Amino acid sequence: MPRQNVGTPITVLERHLLILDAFEAGTAFLSLSEIAKRCGLPMTTVHRLVGELEQQRLLERLPDRSYQLGLRLWELAARTPRAMGLREIAAPMVQLVQNQVRQHTQLGVDGGHDVVYLDRASRVDAVVNATIVGGRISLGASAIGHVLLSGKSPDFIQELVAAGIHAYTRRTPRTVEQVLAQVEKVRANGYAVADGFVHLDARGMAAPIYGPQGEVLAGLGVVVPANEPVSVRIVDLLRHAAHGVSQQLRAAYIDPDHPHALPGARFRMLINSSRSSMEYFDEA
Repeated sequence: MPRQNVGTPITVLERHLLILDAFEAGTAFLSLSEIAKRCGLPMTTVHRLVGELEQQRLLERLPDRSYQLGLRLWELAARTPRAMGLREIAAPMVQLVQNQVRQHTQLGVDGGHDVVYLDRASRVDAVVNATIVGGRISLGASAIGHVLLSGKSPDFIQELVAAGIHAYTRRTPRTVEQVLAQVEKVRANGYAVADGFVHLDARGMAAPIYGPQGEVLAGLGVVVPANEPVSVRIVDLLRHAAHGVSQQLRAAYIDPDHPHALPGARFRMLINSSRSSMEYFDEA
């Protein structure tokens, strides 16, 4: 929960972000007093800042005088290549995996010390899964997190552990040695397996998605029951699908003047649509 650091001056922008960050995943509606309590700011300050955010359509006031995040935030997010753009490009592969695994399939990116989940497909009768779109789980605790950490330095992993990894279960890796062991497995095998790290009944599995420059950009993963043997079929499926997304990302970011460039030059990193639609965007 966001809080003001006592004695540390913060800018007007930081104060506005404190307000927006008060609306955590699972907390869609807040009153002024609830916002003030979560931010640690005076009510008069919150009243002014909320008014400014409402005027810019970043917050919306409801008939009961509570507030919710505004639609303009979604409009801005939809123009973000590393979030909605990646989600759009990866969507066909997410669905391909989900159609075969029939449990949970999810897409996540690095959000500092956490995985931020961009997409998830689930079945109603699937095993328990703690992730939600827009939610966070520690990099050290999840299969997608271990995939993302495979591109990080040992110093970063030490920083992550020093900051603290939440103990979701008794099996959650929380020491430098435990996290490094998981990361080394990813580097050696090309995929991650996390048995009972977030919930004892669930196993996370993930493969890396690489960006245009060969960097680990995201992770494509599934959550399946932990009481079954690790499926080689699922591992191969994840690696194939993640490779497909990586190829699509390279195609999306290729120079528009390249002879093999796909249509839709201005929008390829944000949209995955039919060829005729992408050609239309080129002409618009």
